[in-house]
Amino acid sequence: MSQHTGPSGPEEDEQLKHETRGLVQGGRSSRAQEWRDPEPAGEDQPTGDRHITPDDRRSAPPGMTPRDIEERSELARFLGRAAFPGDRDHLLDVARANDAPDHVISLLEQVEGGQEYINLQAVARAAGIGTETGEH
Repeated sequence: MSQHTGPSGPEEDEQLKHETRGLVQGGRSSRAQEWRDPEPAGEDQPTGDRHITPDDRRSAPPGMTPRDIEERSELARFLGRAAFPGDRDHLLDVARANDAPDHVISLLEQVEGGQEYINLQAVARAAGIGTETGEH
């Protein structure tokens, strides 16, 4: 006699899990045929996405503005981890080799030369970009 995990058997549970995997992991429909998509929740039914914050309500960490976050992200994108530790000239070489746009090069040119920077946070501070203050 086999045990059942619910109203359906274990094989059916595994099949249902397999069918919904793409939807759960991808956040979008994984069906080629639209008619096979699950029905959306009704107006009076919960959707399970209350914890998601719209982009316009996101806040920056203390000590940073949304622009600071964007600039630091751009620096990280064109420098990568392999650039550290490095001085200003090395960082500029890495950024140029990665085809960094002019505004990223300009930020790096603001950094003081003759000093070794151990990570992106140190470069951001030296370039005048706001960084987290550690407050909550």
